[in-house]
This record gives sequence, structure tokens and C-alpha cells, in this order.
Amino acid sequence: MTPINAGSAGLPRVALFSLGGTIASTSDQGDSGGVSPTLGSADLLAGLGGSVHDGMAVTATSVRQLPSSDLVVEDLVELAARITAAFEAGAVGAVVTQGTSTIEETAFALELLVASDRPIVVTGAMRNPTLYGADGRANLSAALHVAASPLAAGVGAVVVFNDEIHAARFVRKSHTSIPSAFVSSMVGPIGYVTEHKVRVVTRPPRIAMAASAYRRAVGPVALVTMTIGDDGRIFDVLPSLGYAGVVIEGFGGGHLPARAVPAVQRLVEHVPVVLASRTGAGEILERTYSFAGGEIDLLRRGLLSAGYLDGLKARVLLSHCLASHDDDSAARDQFARTVDLLSGQ
Repeated sequence: MTPINAGSAGLPRVALFSLGGTIASTSDQGDSGGVSPTLGSADLLAGLGGSVHDGMAVTATSVRQLPSSDLVVEDLVELAARITAAFEAGAVGAVVTQGTSTIEETAFALELLVASDRPIVVTGAMRNPTLYGADGRANLSAALHVAASPLAAGVGAVVVFNDEIHAARFVRKSHTSIPSAFVSSMVGPIGYVTEHKVRVVTRPPRIAMAASAYRRAVGPVALVTMTIGDDGRIFDVLPSLGYAGVVIEGFGGGHLPARAVPAVQRLVEHVPVVLASRTGAGEILERTYSFAGGEIDLLRRGLLSAGYLDGLKARVLLSHCLASHDDDSAARDQFARTVDLLSGQ
């Protein structure tokens, strides 16, 4: 743990946690021509120069040094505990740096796991430090200022990229490589950063649930995307593979092929099943289509609506609910209540 400006009395204290990823990558010592994560949190701060964070005291901790594709749910539970401890010790906000591939999942998990109104800001880089136009330093600078700002208190976990502030529950990575890859297609950014000034224009309600409530290990949850001609045969084998729950990304407003309905019905009898949309935006319908495999039919059969959560976010929430309860029935109830809260019901 490395304190930066920690001796400056009266400055707001921000806790920085690094997990690796593109923002922390440097050239491999070999002939591959690629990069891998080697920089720690103190290295990332040093790359900003002192003036960027003169108005705050930053404590830097390196938690992991991995590509984000290697992170697991247990890493996020540990990270949430570290963030909670930092808040209890007086930090006004926290920044997490990691690879961009799973940022939207990390941010939403922290939204659920950390019961605090203090800002949690997740950021990274689309272009590694060896490339022209590398965006890591700019994103980290903006993230630190958001975490230190009283204006960001109470909005939950956010993702800061390209000087935009995105709510964790809405944000998605929409492109493989451009710096503006992170978008919130349903609502747009909830704020932005200009000349280190933080502006928050929309404030979604908090939905935090404490990580200490976990009563069992986080079981694996499958995410299945339906495609044209799919007969759902995979559903019959998922329970035998050890999956504790399943999220199905259906067509449009929440539809499956009629031929897949019998297998889905059998699946619901074994594990909680959530219905999301593969479109990535919009809510699951509830009372429009009554044909076999339509949302009316599926919800009546016991599938849980993901509301406006996409498949990735619904999977994070279902994992959280399953770990928070001893039985699946209670986990189903918590999932449904949380979706209602997110929808403002």
C-alpha cells in the first residue's frame, strides 16, 4: 500500500485499487510484439505526475495483476471488502483500475456488494501505454476527481471513460478498440468531467446489498444466448454440469422458440432461470405476446424477468442473490425485488 500526498492534512482521501488490464500493460520481454499487465497502482499514479492529484490524498493498493478475462467473482468479493475497509478508515471515494473486457460486470458487482453512498469509480484504458493516443492516464485522472467529488456521493458505482460518467447498471462496452467504447444506450452518461470539474446530471437510486450477507459460495451461473433455429437442448444438461442458475438472453422483448419451451420448463424445476434480452437495451415485456415462448407464457412458467438488465448484469445479480440465501426460493424473491427497485417500482 503506497500513500501519495497522504501527509497533506485536510485533503480528501481516495483509495486506488489496481487489478491489472490494458491500463497497466507494458511490452512483453520477447518477440511476441504484445503487451501484458505489469504496472502496479503506484506506477499508474506516478505516470500522472504530482499536479493531477494535488487536491487529494491517494492511497494506492495493487490487488491483482491480471487481464480482466482472468478475474473471478471471488476477486470482486475481496475487492468489495477492501473498498468497505477503506471507507471505514476515512476514504471519501474509491477508484478501481482493470482491463476493459469485464469492467461492466465489476462495476455492477461493486454496486451490489458495497453498502455505502461514497463513490466507487471503475476505469481502465482501451489503448495500452505503448500506443499513440493511450487513454489510461486521462481516464485515471478523471476517475480520481470523480471519486473525490462530493457531487458523486450517492450515485452508486460508476464507470468513467472518455470524460463521461456512466452508471454501473446501464453501462456496456460497445466496441473492441475505440476510446469511446463505453456507452449507456438507454439513458446516456449520468455526468461528465471538464477541466477536472465533476458534473452529475442524473442520480439513479442506490440498491446496495452487503457482501457480508453471503451465506454460501457463489455458484456458477450460465449465460445462454438464443439464436435462430435453437431448440434449447443445452438446457437439459446445465444442471448436471453444476450450474446453480441460468440467464437466458432471448429474442426481442423476451421470447424463445416454441420448440425450446419444454426444455426451459424442465430447467426451471431445477434452478432459478432469468429471462433477459439479447438486444442489450430495453425492458423485458410482461403482457404483450401470449404465444408459446412469448414473455407472457415464459413468465407464467416461472422464469424471472431481468427488467432492463442485460444478460451480463442479470448474471451478476443472480449470482449475488444465490450466494446471499440458503435456498433458491429466497434467492428468486430477492432477484425479483431488486429488479423492481431498479425499475423504480
